[in-house]
Amino acid sequence: MPTIVLLALVGLAAQLVDGSLGMAYGVTSTTLLLAIGTNPAAASATVHLAEIGTTLASGVSHWKFGNVDWKVVLRIGVPGAIGAFAGATVLSNLSTDAAKPVMSLILLALGLYLLIRFTLKGLRTDRQHLPLRKRFLAPLGLVAGFVDATGGGGWGPVGTPALLASGRLEPRKVVGSIDTSEFLVALAASLGFLFALGSQGIDFTWVVALLIGGLIAAPIAAWLVRKVPGRVLGSAVGGVIVLTNTRTILRSDWVGVGDTPTEGIVLGIIALIWAAAVTWSVRAYRQDLAAGRGDVAAHGGAAPTPATAATDGTATSTADDANDLVAADKNARPGA
Repeated sequence: MPTIVLLALVGLAAQLVDGSLGMAYGVTSTTLLLAIGTNPAAASATVHLAEIGTTLASGVSHWKFGNVDWKVVLRIGVPGAIGAFAGATVLSNLSTDAAKPVMSLILLALGLYLLIRFTLKGLRTDRQHLPLRKRFLAPLGLVAGFVDATGGGGWGPVGTPALLASGRLEPRKVVGSIDTSEFLVALAASLGFLFALGSQGIDFTWVVALLIGGLIAAPIAAWLVRKVPGRVLGSAVGGVIVLTNTRTILRSDWVGVGDTPTEGIVLGIIALIWAAAVTWSVRAYRQDLAAGRGDVAAHGGAAPTPATAATDGTATSTADDANDLVAADKNARPGA
């Protein structure tokens, strides 16, 4: 029973983070399952079965809050489903541990770019009018889907930073579209695992526990992503990517300092830098809010621009003058 409660709490926390930042449900849940002795294929299968429900609930919630670009969902989700089915089939017969450090290194570079870009320069808006092309989304979805199924998580860590780095979609729609398209990925991966493994090693009670926690958190996360400014969201996502992938590299055969004081010191330093970056982004956003700049309009409404204020002032002044003239005219008429 304690394990079931713990899994439900993990599912809730993981979905809250995933729905707000566009990543972490699979990685968090799979890590816990591996820690309690589940084999990699069964752990990934369990998480993806739970994700069928959580991603559906998350997608509906994001859609209701206006966080979804359906063209992006289809263009990245269908190739992602193909990659996920292939990845599930491969994982059922092969370990991909050797590829994890290479993928983590790529993701670490993307995370550093996002952390620096959003912290120092804020949200890029000069390219948001440009469409995301199929030749970019299709290969991205294929790779992200394959990584997600073989690693037990990876759709968000691969897809979210790539879309954010493109600068062609505002952060809340990146998160919403990635979360919504993950339903196709989770469904395809689950089918792949069931065809290859059957129900071997899958505890459906654990699936239900993860699902319940995720269903509770999904609407909260979809609401939260609308309230978090894009600049702050970008810094937060970048920090998650840098921290998690640095940890993977430190524990790989390349470095081999997992579970040592060195690992704790390195991750602690990164966490402090991350916290400072998010704090800086919050302060910068508040300055932009006061000046009517930045991505304020996408998160709570922009402050009135000087032109708007001037127009409002002119309209008020004109109305007052008209009322004065009417009053004067009535006073001037005999018997009025």
